[in-house]
Amino acid sequence: MIPSDIEKHIARLKERGEELETLLSSGEVFADMANFRRLSQEHSKLTALFADFDSWVTALDSLEADHELLSAENDSEMRSLLEEEIHELTEKSSVLENKIQISLLPPDPNDAKNIIVGIKPAAGGDEAALFAGELFRAYIHYAESQNWKVELLEQSDTDLGGIKDVSFSLSGCDVYSKMKYESGVHRVQRVPATEAGGRIHTSTVTVAVMPEAEEVELDIKPEDLRFDVFRSSGPGGQCVNTTDSAVRVTHIPSGLSVASQQEKSQHRNKEIALRILYARLLEHKQQQEAEKQAADKRSQVGTGDRSERIRTYNFPQNRVTDHRFNISSFDLPKMMQGAFDLIIDQILKINCERRLEELRND
Repeated sequence: MIPSDIEKHIARLKERGEELETLLSSGEVFADMANFRRLSQEHSKLTALFADFDSWVTALDSLEADHELLSAENDSEMRSLLEEEIHELTEKSSVLENKIQISLLPPDPNDAKNIIVGIKPAAGGDEAALFAGELFRAYIHYAESQNWKVELLEQSDTDLGGIKDVSFSLSGCDVYSKMKYESGVHRVQRVPATEAGGRIHTSTVTVAVMPEAEEVELDIKPEDLRFDVFRSSGPGGQCVNTTDSAVRVTHIPSGLSVASQQEKSQHRNKEIALRILYARLLEHKQQQEAEKQAADKRSQVGTGDRSERIRTYNFPQNRVTDHRFNISSFDLPKMMQGAFDLIIDQILKINCERRLEELRND
C-alpha cells in the first residue's frame, strides 16, 4: 500500500508537471534560455519520478494479487513459482520505494545550476602542478561521459606541463548535484617522475566547485565594480599580444578580485572575469547564510571549505579514499581516466540514506 503522504506529494508534483508542460510549450520561455534550461531539467526529473511511481504501484498491485493467489493455491509447483515471483516483486518494490523517497527529498537550491570549477596546486611544487593537470583532464573525461558541456575559462601552465591555475565551466543535467562533492583538498601520494630516489611524495591540490550565479541573485550595483585592463603576459613575462586585452574586475565592497587574460578579446575576458567573480560572490553569500541558519551544525558531507582534505589518491596502493564517507575504490587508473562515478555514486547513495534517516527521526 502506498503511504498517503507520498500519494499526496506525487499528486502535487503532477500538478507542477502539467504546469511545466504548459510553460515549456509557450514561446515566451525561450526568451530566457537559463530559465528554459532550469524548467526543462525540472520537467525531465519529474517525468522520471512519475515513471518510477507507476512502476512501484504496478509492483505493489502484482504483489498483493500474488499473495491472494498463494493463500488459495494448493499445488506445490505453482506455490513455488508464486513465492519466487513474490520475492522478486518485494525486492523490486523496495528498490523503487527507496528511489522515490530519495527523489522526494528537498533539493539543494543549487542542484539545477551550472558550475564553475577551479583547480590550483597547493603543497608540493611541480608535483602538485602536474597532478592538478591530471585531475583537470580526468574531470574533462568525466564530463564527456555525462554529456556535459565544457568551456575553458582560464588556464595557466607550468614549464613542466603542469597547471598553475585552471577554471572551467560545466553545464548539463545534474552537474552541481554530482560535482559539489569534489570541492576541497585532494591529496596525492606517489613517486614523482622528477624524483630520482624513488621516494613517495605527498602533494595537495585544491578544487573549488561553485554554482554559476545570476545577477539578480546578488544585487550588485554598477558602482560596486571596478574594471582594470592590462596587457596579457605568458610564462616568464613574455607578451602574448600587444593590446591591453586582459581584464581585472574587483568587487569593491568585498574586495574580491578576478583577472582574465585567456582570450585575445577584452570583451570576452571581461565576460569570463565577471562569471567567475559572480560565482565566488554567490558561494560566499550562501556560506554566510548557511552559517547563520546552522552555526552549530556541520553538513554530513563536510564544511565545504576548500582547506578541508576530502580525498587521497594513493598510487602505490592503487587506491582512492574519500575521507568524509570512509569509502575507497581500488581502480585508480580508471578513475584518472574520468570514472569518478566509482566514488561519486557511493557518496550519493550514502548521503541520501543519511538524509532519509534524518527525515525519519524528525
